[in-house]
Amino acid sequence: MKTQPLNKIPITLASASPRRSELMTQAGFSFTIIPSTIEETTLSDTPDKVVENLALQKANDVYRTIKKNYEGKDFLVIGADTIVCYNGEILGKPEDEQEAFDMLKLLSDRTHQVYTGVAILYRCDGAKQTYFFHEKTDVTFCSINDYELKDYISTKDCMDKAGAYGIQGPFAKHIKGIHGDYFNVVGLPISKLYHELKKLNIV
Repeated sequence: MKTQPLNKIPITLASASPRRSELMTQAGFSFTIIPSTIEETTLSDTPDKVVENLALQKANDVYRTIKKNYEGKDFLVIGADTIVCYNGEILGKPEDEQEAFDMLKLLSDRTHQVYTGVAILYRCDGAKQTYFFHEKTDVTFCSINDYELKDYISTKDCMDKAGAYGIQGPFAKHIKGIHGDYFNVVGLPISKLYHELKKLNIV
């Protein structure tokens, strides 16, 4: 039996991440995917502001692209960005396998933070409204030896992920524990997003 989508207006997800798309789908949203194509830059220096700023840049880029398609209609764009942070150092996606190894070696047997920023751009009655927030989760790795790191890196699962790992894939066996929202580590704090949209009467 087909159920009705949660959202009352069209939603565009400004991300090519299959993990974010999967979480949105599982939650019951109906949406279109149009990834942002801008080159991201930020002058922020704290992890929470970095992810909020980057998420807002992505959402704004897609908003400008699609607004002509919704003349006289309400619509919404969601942008998101995720980073890993350890001891003040921001770890993005690795450039190559050596950088992935170095990142994972740094995080082995330690606790780090995962930040996801979410930007919501909502055109309602012709006016653009902007909302953004972030979520933080603490993640602790087990002690991982070099052989285990190289074995994981050989799967290529590390290459498109902040911090060079995915919590939901083959790396899961190296996760000692988390404190906070698991789905935030996957790439989208879906519960917080749902409740923010609920406040706006979009769901």
